[in-house]
Amino acid sequence: MQTEPKVRGQASRDAGPGPGSGGSGGAADGAADGLLLSLKRAAAALRDAGIGYALAGGFAAYARGAAVSTHDVDFVVRERDVQAALDALAAAGMTHLESPENWLEKACDGEHLVDLIHTPSGRPVDGNLLGRAETMSVGAVRMPVLPATDLVVMRLLAFTETACDFSGFLHVSRALREQVDWPQVAAETADSPYAYAFLTLLARLGVIGEDVL
Repeated sequence: MQTEPKVRGQASRDAGPGPGSGGSGGAADGAADGLLLSLKRAAAALRDAGIGYALAGGFAAYARGAAVSTHDVDFVVRERDVQAALDALAAAGMTHLESPENWLEKACDGEHLVDLIHTPSGRPVDGNLLGRAETMSVGAVRMPVLPATDLVVMRLLAFTETACDFSGFLHVSRALREQVDWPQVAAETADSPYAYAFLTLLARLGVIGEDVL
């Protein structure tokens, strides 16, 4: 794994969410703080068990400069390592939750959810993806974090006819745009009309160049 220089806003990521970081203060800040604690506990459990993993989802975007996540904690792991990862989280006091989806497993740390994603959008997590992860500081704990390009590809491929709300990911795309290889994103998501629509919106908003499309 590579070590990346600090991205914009990294100092605040080292310290954790600050006042107002959740967008509305109060309860949002508390939720973010609690999730960050669960994130660090889960990352330590996976690391100590020798399981290959990387931080993904909203907290990976947060580590790279986006607003803090108040939803859940996402890690990517190989499918073959899922049971060992669940065992490691259980040893840390977390509870396995049955999931109807066949592309991830869930654990619960109190009221906070930790997702172990092994096949995002039908693309199995492999050594190449984990090998691209970069060691970064998240809440003063160093851990592997997926590159911005992979985060965007994964999110765009998750858009479907029944899950196509672009609003939540617009601010993430703006925050990460200088770290993303947009032509690569366009190439890897070329078969998705929803991804194309999102990229078209970004181009019309001036977030990316028209030549990306």
